[in-house]
Amino acid sequence: MHLSLRPHHVARYREIATLLAKHGHSDVARSAGLDDDGLLEHDAASSADATGPQSLAADLERLGPTFVKLGQLLSSRSDLLRPEYIDALARLQDDCEPFPFSDVERIVQEELGVRMSRLFSEFEDKPIAAASLGQVHRARLRDGREVAVKVQRPGIRQQLADDLEVLGELTDFFDAHSDSARRYAVQDAFEQFRRALIAELDYRREAANLSTLAEILSENDRIIVPKPYDDLSTGRVLTMEYIEGRKVTELSALARVDADYEPLADHLFASYLKQILDAGFFHADPHPGNLLITPDERLALLDVGMVGRLAPDTRKLLAKLMVAVMNGRSVDVVRVARRLGTPRDDFEPMALQRTVDELMGLMTQGPLAEIDVGRAFIELSRRSAEAGLRPAPELALLGKTLLNLEDVAAQLDPNFEPLEAMRRHIPQLMRSQVDGSPANLLGSLIEAKEFAEELPGRVNRAMEALGSGHFELRVQAFDETQFLKGLHRLANVAAAGLILAALIVGSALLATRGGVTESIGVGVFAIAAISSLAVLGWMGLASRKVRARRH
Repeated sequence: MHLSLRPHHVARYREIATLLAKHGHSDVARSAGLDDDGLLEHDAASSADATGPQSLAADLERLGPTFVKLGQLLSSRSDLLRPEYIDALARLQDDCEPFPFSDVERIVQEELGVRMSRLFSEFEDKPIAAASLGQVHRARLRDGREVAVKVQRPGIRQQLADDLEVLGELTDFFDAHSDSARRYAVQDAFEQFRRALIAELDYRREAANLSTLAEILSENDRIIVPKPYDDLSTGRVLTMEYIEGRKVTELSALARVDADYEPLADHLFASYLKQILDAGFFHADPHPGNLLITPDERLALLDVGMVGRLAPDTRKLLAKLMVAVMNGRSVDVVRVARRLGTPRDDFEPMALQRTVDELMGLMTQGPLAEIDVGRAFIELSRRSAEAGLRPAPELALLGKTLLNLEDVAAQLDPNFEPLEAMRRHIPQLMRSQVDGSPANLLGSLIEAKEFAEELPGRVNRAMEALGSGHFELRVQAFDETQFLKGLHRLANVAAAGLILAALIVGSALLATRGGVTESIGVGVFAIAAISSLAVLGWMGLASRKVRARRH
């Protein structure tokens, strides 16, 4: 792969090389592994000027919107960067200088096809917010409704396309020449970044995201999102309901005394757990600048161009992981992390178990309010990578989202305890899947449900292996009659165990309903418990007979 010699590309290469030279001898390059193969020559003098994570964040801001977004993506790659860099980049916001109102007027009229005066009775020329991709203006429709109009920056699509081409060439170059780049799947990360950035450029997708998020949060009257106006929205213009409020970052200590914002922190955390675990669709950039507090003490979520989507199987695994983390069960944490991740050739399971034991030990020390749940997930992702397990991107994205959430919650309620909030809300969210089981049985019920779903497939595979002659059983002495009797007993015990397990789970669920159903559930539970004890006694007696026969 050869790098392009086009003037724009050469200039961009020089800027990126300067960035790498400045940070090349810091933990950034060493953690990324792009310094191992001697591809870059570093200027020691300029490297000495680097001031660490905050300097890196500032340098990315200076390189423009593409690199701001790249920094936000890198904040979810804890397998590449150390925690202090993750923190600095996770809080990277893209506030920018506004562009002229003449461009706003031209773009709105081009996109909507009519003069602005035909649609809006008022349109403020000063933006209320300006970011890297666009800016937002307050306006009023002809029928009196107040709206916010988001207009994309002129020329931004071409700028991003050029930068993506440059980054794509560099990614291919590193992938061809660096084992470390291949090991950490840099090409895959770039492709994920490219798709996310292209999606964020289409404001029609953001309008759809607003509608989807509003539906998900419809039952929570304390969390709101602006309503989009689809007939006044295009790929470069988004018209939505205007929501009055002030940013969470603008709250003063006096404002917290005058109003009770503590319940809002809990509502916000609950709404994100619902988005992640129940809907599998969540606002992936909840930094404090993207949330408004309304005069009636509600929270408004803004700027939903960046969203996360989770498949049902991934949601189940993340739910199990959260349960394991909040209960401090390091063995279960490792088991779920292994199912989420991809083992490399150098994967060391025992090393991962030891480091997770240490992580869970650190989490159980100190007050709950001091436990950083988001950082714990990011740290789990990093430690998995160090042990040779490439972590799932969803794990780091979850950590980043929770990290930002904790920042917002701390602004609303300095004593907010994220771990305790998880213990309160996760069982409620999972009731739709496990029918309202108690919190302490949540992990077990999820496991039972998963076992029941997978059992037919496992039996089918076993039967296919038997039918095709691929089933192999090695014994030292084979007695066909005795073997068949033993197999028959084993099948009976397994069937009885499954039936009793189903009765116990079913009775536990019935017992939560109340009334006559509760009485039936208690009765069925008693019968199942007595039957279970009888089966266990019979199995113990049979084991004694077998041992006596051997002697």
